Amino acid sequence: MRHHFINGKIFTADPKRPWAEAFTVEDDTVTALGSTEAVLAGAGPEEPVTDLSRKAVIPGLIDSHIHPAMTAEMKTYITCLPPHVHSIEDIVVQVARRRALKGPEQWVRGWGLDDGKLKERRLPDRHDLDRGAADVPVYIIRNCEHVAMCNTALLNLCGITAETPDPDGGAIGREPDGTPNGILYETAKNLVDRFVPRMKLEDNVTELLRLGELLAAEGVVAVTDMGADGADVWRLYKEAERRGFAQRAALYYFWEYYWKDPTFRLTGEMTDPAARVRAAGLKLMSDGSISGHTAWIKEPYLGTEDCGLSVSSDALLDTAVDFCKANACQLAVHSMGARAIRRIVSRVAQENNWMRTAAPHARIEHVTEPESEIIGLMAEKGIAVATQPLFFFSEIESYLKNYGLPRTQRAYPIRTMLERGVTVALSTDAPANAWDEPTDPFHTIQAAVTRTAYDGTPCGAQQAIDVETAVALYTRESAAVSGFARLGQLAPGFEASFAVLDRDIFTVPPFEIGKVRPVRTYIAGKEVWRA
Repeated sequence: MRHHFINGKIFTADPKRPWAEAFTVEDDTVTALGSTEAVLAGAGPEEPVTDLSRKAVIPGLIDSHIHPAMTAEMKTYITCLPPHVHSIEDIVVQVARRRALKGPEQWVRGWGLDDGKLKERRLPDRHDLDRGAADVPVYIIRNCEHVAMCNTALLNLCGITAETPDPDGGAIGREPDGTPNGILYETAKNLVDRFVPRMKLEDNVTELLRLGELLAAEGVVAVTDMGADGADVWRLYKEAERRGFAQRAALYYFWEYYWKDPTFRLTGEMTDPAARVRAAGLKLMSDGSISGHTAWIKEPYLGTEDCGLSVSSDALLDTAVDFCKANACQLAVHSMGARAIRRIVSRVAQENNWMRTAAPHARIEHVTEPESEIIGLMAEKGIAVATQPLFFFSEIESYLKNYGLPRTQRAYPIRTMLERGVTVALSTDAPANAWDEPTDPFHTIQAAVTRTAYDGTPCGAQQAIDVETAVALYTRESAAVSGFARLGQLAPGFEASFAVLDRDIFTVPPFEIGKVRPVRTYIAGKEVWRA
């Protein structure tokens, strides 16, 4: 059965024909596009027609760098962001309340903490968390996901003492006498990870389905999972798909968990490009975060001699490249600071494109401060970028403290990268941002267009892009970077995945783009959400 959508303001994201008024969907595919008159002329007498009433329509949004399974699970934790908490004392109260609801030996966990938004302007240490709960493990993740905070009970459980050495690529926060203070940076978090209780598969599926509903309400029709780190992650997404998870998903496996496992494989079933859920490749970490003071930057952080951390060995990088070449899959590398970006791009640029599809063989995640020479090398070698202006938008306090305003205004140079020919996609990196609703795509678009933080701080107008470009980077280019065939455009032959918006994103005042919401979302020709 064909379904005709007429009388809309349709942004197709197709460079050859960016605007239309109507289109036809047959099964899951757009089959015709044009004026209302032309589409109605081809409509049969019993075929449904939906009048869009001049509403703006965009291709379904694609979050090219997100952690859905992690985000879904963290929705069950304490939220350590405004409006829920404004101080360390608020966190202590929240921990105590959650402890009162927990049984014996159950952990208290929290997410989203941004010390830049706390009254004390510091991270809580073990003594703070002990006041909330001293008899059970307390584990709170900073919003950047690169720093964790533990209470004394958790340090004891994991055997982290004054004698525990700092791991390669990480650091244990310490008191003056060497005693761990409960703050773990980068790979030091791994000392705790193996003790963390895992949610049952059934519960994970339930939470992922709930997140899928939220994503549909936000107009998101496809996601990546940029950090699959368990044997059950494939089963998780396939079971969620069986039970109604509508979004397409591309999974990227954390290589540090698998590089010494000779049995690790990405099978043909897992990598089928036509599948709704597929394994897309590997993920590496090469440094930390700007807001967490751990990104490997070119010039020291303000008021220090510290340039952050390199967290990936040469052996890890080389074996990841070898695996991706042998399996014709993508390599995605987290690189924020200039030193990390240069190291990774220089290494990957030694290789030819090893993919058998149109997807880029390598993609660099975040890319806060790329040097001009490296931007040119990425363009020349077809190395793509997935970036997040939501970082400076939501974490401005930490950026100003750690990085300073001039560097923040030069950060995430989206316009420059586009002008130089780099393929760029927008994304949220949820839950690793400091926004209360971390999956929200429209504030990401607003940040890219206005280059202004949520508090009004100007963050580099010279790197602003227009709304059409921003939407294209969240649709067409996100599909290209993540290898989602037939997604990202409303054009004949493409999947009919799109969002009908409550207001015209292309004409609303730029600082109101974040208020835009879908009234209906369609995935593969089916309505999956209605306001």
